[in-house]
Amino acid sequence: MRELQEEAKLRMPWQDVILQTSVRVLIPFIQLFGLYVVVHGHYSPGGGFQGGVILGAAIILMALVFGLPASKHYISENVNKTLSITGPLVYCGIGALCILFGGYFLDYSALNRILPLGPIAWRSFGIFLVEVGVGIGVMSIMLRIYRVLSSAGTIDQGL
Repeated sequence: MRELQEEAKLRMPWQDVILQTSVRVLIPFIQLFGLYVVVHGHYSPGGGFQGGVILGAAIILMALVFGLPASKHYISENVNKTLSITGPLVYCGIGALCILFGGYFLDYSALNRILPLGPIAWRSFGIFLVEVGVGIGVMSIMLRIYRVLSSAGTIDQGL
């Protein structure tokens, strides 16, 4: 009995079996819904920003329940830095390609010169690419802000 009491004292406050099991079950569904919102953002309400927030919130939920080091095993700081650069680069890159091929910034019909799919198909595909870039950027920046704030800037241990 005494061993169980000592083990309970060593246990961190967020280490609850019911909470951890619930989060393990919920996180894949939250991430799937976040991807759905990103992918269907140009057809229905939602998009890159909303989907990125949902994806970031899933990882933050993991950090709250399992601790910050566990979330860093899921997405490391180097991967997060790369994603936070890649997201805006995709957005600006698509816009720059539109300008290079004779259109305005984010005038996707100008991309018809790359691959002749038709202006309507390129508008749909261009919006999709921009939504994916925004989703990646929002997710990674949101995760970065949480990690910095929860660890007082050290990003070694969280709350």
